[in-house]
Amino acid sequence: NAWFASGSADRTIKAWDLASGKLKLTLTGHIGVVRAVVFSDRHPYLFSAGDDNQVKCWDLEYNKVVRQYHGHLSGVYAAALHPALDVLATGGRDATVRVWDIRTKQQVHALSSHRDVVNAILTDKNDPQIISASADQTIRLWDLAAGRSAKTLTNHRKGIRALAHLPPAAASSAELHGVRSFASASADRIKTWELPDGTFWRNMKSDVSRDRIVHALACNDDGLLVSGDDAGSLGFFDYVSATQTQRLQALPQPGSLESEAAVLCATFDCTGQRLITGEADKSIKMWKPEG
Repeated sequence: NAWFASGSADRTIKAWDLASGKLKLTLTGHIGVVRAVVFSDRHPYLFSAGDDNQVKCWDLEYNKVVRQYHGHLSGVYAAALHPALDVLATGGRDATVRVWDIRTKQQVHALSSHRDVVNAILTDKNDPQIISASADQTIRLWDLAAGRSAKTLTNHRKGIRALAHLPPAAASSAELHGVRSFASASADRIKTWELPDGTFWRNMKSDVSRDRIVHALACNDDGLLVSGDDAGSLGFFDYVSATQTQRLQALPQPGSLESEAAVLCATFDCTGQRLITGEADKSIKMWKPEG
């Protein structure tokens, strides 16, 4: 929890000190926008993907690329590591979720049932082990062993940009009794679903227009779900009750355009208390609870 990494339209990956916010390291090698950055909990590796069709594995002990994964036919927008296996899932503009063995660089599966851009991917040690969301307005639950789609969720009416798991610590609360769940976001609604079957659970109650595009979702161990949208607005929701508890407006950097107000990504640190957002005005912001 000492540092975090970001990827940007400047084609670099930057590592930052979480306590001070100071830049620690810049990694170069991509020749297009870096869309996804993922740390491994099992190895000293960082994985990155971007508009240059490339998926890279960086060794953080030597700060260099040690493996590349070739197969995507267009830009790569999403990446997620399996929590228990040495497997990486990536997806992007070629409408395909590709599953890689991170050690051998071999493509294990090419999951190609989506009809449009794959914008977000979740992985889990329990079935369904891969969940993907697409601009085709669907979410797919994948059977990793068989390499096929197990179920398609079609409740959204607009393209889906973001997914977030309900963490196990939040799911173990008295209200939820260990239910497994995830949230999805598009311009029409933020919805929650129960696993393993993908049963629709509920819509989050929001005080803003449904026309806003939600780019980012993040959930912490307290069951606090945060959304970030194209107007620079952060919505805070109680996952259990599906109610909005707060809404904040991210302040744009001086000199930035109104169109650069968007919150593009969001994640919590390991404590779940600090929220980190990446925004279209080229800034990274860290948020902490009041008091």
